[in-house]
Amino acid sequence: MTTPPLHPPRASVAAAPQPYSLALRLRNAGVPDDQMCNYLDIEAEALAPILELAGAKLASITDSEPNTSEGQS
Repeated sequence: MTTPPLHPPRASVAAAPQPYSLALRLRNAGVPDDQMCNYLDIEAEALAPILELAGAKLASITDSEPNTSEGQS
């Protein structure tokens, strides 16, 4: 089973704390869940919570970034 990827801006992913950034980059690269667990050195049961936290951290980063598209056509 592979977790569906998110496609946020790379700078946002890179700004996330390292373990979460790695989890997001692995997921976005299409790495299967079992291999992600090996790379992250975690149990399979911990993957979903880590990805959920990573997504929340990413959302807080992207929410705090200035919107550069406002006022542009």
